[in-house]
Amino acid sequence: MGFFSKLFGTGDETKTETPRSTSKDDALAAYVVREHKQGRSLEDILDDPYLKNRATDEQRLRLLERPEVIRAVGEHTAATAAENVRSTT
Repeated sequence: MGFFSKLFGTGDETKTETPRSTSKDDALAAYVVREHKQGRSLEDILDDPYLKNRATDEQRLRLLERPEVIRAVGEHTAATAAENVRSTT
């Protein structure tokens, strides 16, 4: 891909989707960690309209696999929450 294609977004648009979703996933993970540190339960955070409006069930499951989220909420809590997300789909 050439310089101008990268600069102006012409060409293969799928390449620009990956960084955006990674940054989005980072922001959502930070939200989960921050809210949990403020005392909210993980189930409450995952049912939060803010998170539900910004993430699919699949994305919410991926959040529960991120090391920083697991460290913040505990491995058992993350596994239990993942099962709850799977059962609602």
